[in-house]
Amino acid sequence: MISDTGAHYWGRHGAAGLLLRALRSDGTPAVLLQHRAAWSHQGGTWGLPGGARDSHETAEQAAMREAHEEAGLPADQLTVRFSVITAEVGSTATGAHWSYTTVIADAPALLATVPNRESSELRWVAEDDVADLPLHPGFAASWQRLRDVTASIPLTP
Repeated sequence: MISDTGAHYWGRHGAAGLLLRALRSDGTPAVLLQHRAAWSHQGGTWGLPGGARDSHETAEQAAMREAHEEAGLPADQLTVRFSVITAEVGSTATGAHWSYTTVIADAPALLATVPNRESSELRWVAEDDVADLPLHPGFAASWQRLRDVTASIPLTP
């Protein structure tokens, strides 16, 4: 979709990403981040596994599918806890609407990952250290809000 300002948004039906949490050995929470491949949009930044929604998918289904494709994460080991629309735009010229939904899920442990070509690296990062990385602009804009939401959701191992 192209907004009234000329900005391009990926995914005709919107997009979704997975904010996956797990406890580290010291009991503190970590989240799985994707270091985006240099060739990709906003390459070299850190963000969440995610991407465009298919026409038949819910945001939760899209986030889980993308996490499996981009990080090799098995859906049966993940527990979806909450979803947050973290970006939303529309076009008055075309009447189109686009949104990005962040799906918050928990894993029983720091699961092993298998990056695909869209990732230069996948890494479990302590929540307190996320903002120290060069973040994808969209993720950076929503990170504090997501932290506020996750603070109210107990992390279940």
